[in-house]
Amino acid sequence: MSSFVVAVPFRSVCDDQARILAKHGKLRRYLVWNRRGTDGIPGELTRKIPPLGLAAYAAARTLPPYYAEAFRFALYPLFDRWAKRHLKVGDNIISSYAYANECFRWAKCNGGKTFLDGGNSHPDNFWEILSEEHRRWKCPYPPVPKFYIERARRMMEDVDYVLSPSEFVSGSFLERGFTKEQIIPIVYPVDLSTFTPATDPRPKDRSFTIVNTGSLSLRKGTPYLLEAFRLIHREIPDARLLLTDLVSDSVKPLMSRYSDLPIEWAPPLPHAKLAERLRSADLFVLPSLEEGLVRTALEAMACGLPVILTPNTGTAQFVQEGVNGSIVPIRDPEAIKSAALERWDRIHGGEKVRAAELSEQVSVGRMRQMLFAGLRKSGVLME
Repeated sequence: MSSFVVAVPFRSVCDDQARILAKHGKLRRYLVWNRRGTDGIPGELTRKIPPLGLAAYAAARTLPPYYAEAFRFALYPLFDRWAKRHLKVGDNIISSYAYANECFRWAKCNGGKTFLDGGNSHPDNFWEILSEEHRRWKCPYPPVPKFYIERARRMMEDVDYVLSPSEFVSGSFLERGFTKEQIIPIVYPVDLSTFTPATDPRPKDRSFTIVNTGSLSLRKGTPYLLEAFRLIHREIPDARLLLTDLVSDSVKPLMSRYSDLPIEWAPPLPHAKLAERLRSADLFVLPSLEEGLVRTALEAMACGLPVILTPNTGTAQFVQEGVNGSIVPIRDPEAIKSAALERWDRIHGGEKVRAAELSEQVSVGRMRQMLFAGLRKSGVLME
């Protein structure tokens, strides 16, 4: 029987894969640096190295965000070497970018296969898009430390299969030499039980309200969101923009340019209040330049909001153009404005958007089905 090891420093979507494998008796080890392990994964299968997690936590509490992230990345080789000691001949391994380079190489040399969780696009694609963006806005530091992206690139040499959550991620690997046979589609599960449409009609006196519930950064396309809202505000003076106060260092110097706009800020919210905030808006906008799969957009769609996204959000595959949203090019405030104003005309005309029925598409059951189909295709599992 094939056995799997999942090696990730901290909680991530790989936890869902580990839970599924554990439930079906296919998980041999779950390796993590969290002190408490992870809910739903048996303790007897879990091995932990808490000092590394504590060091990463201390850095996050004391250092500026970019340097805290760089410190965390610098711990990955230590985690990797520790994790390799837990591998056995024939183990297959699941991990993600730069976490487990030595583990991947060892597994390939000892009868196992390696599966990369593609939570972002290929490292070369990630670096090219975001390096250009940081140059555009004269950001004083790179998107991520260069030593990290180099480590992620080296890991690609030992990747047998990519667990890809979106067409955007799949395309980035196919463009860089991976074959279709190496791509295993696997949509991340999203708990949409709290994210449901409003039960009351839209208030007639509510001004046009646009919402974005994620963090703000150059990667998320924040400058283009703000510039688009400026254009919208000129056309609709009482329009509102709802944002979350999670502002990356990469865009903080730019925020003062938009201090005149009517932005309503909120702290990070628990799901119940986040759903209420979504239902108080008319349109969700996220012009990201690079994502694996944007769950915030799925939550908005489940709440009955139309969305404006880019092809690079990983969620474009859920959008029916002109029905529940629009797909616009990256770095295009004019396109965002046009799509938003067209949507406002339809809202004004009394049109209602039917909430997207996503629960089956992004359920744990669907992920399990896709994961096992991919593992059978790779030859590591029988029927």
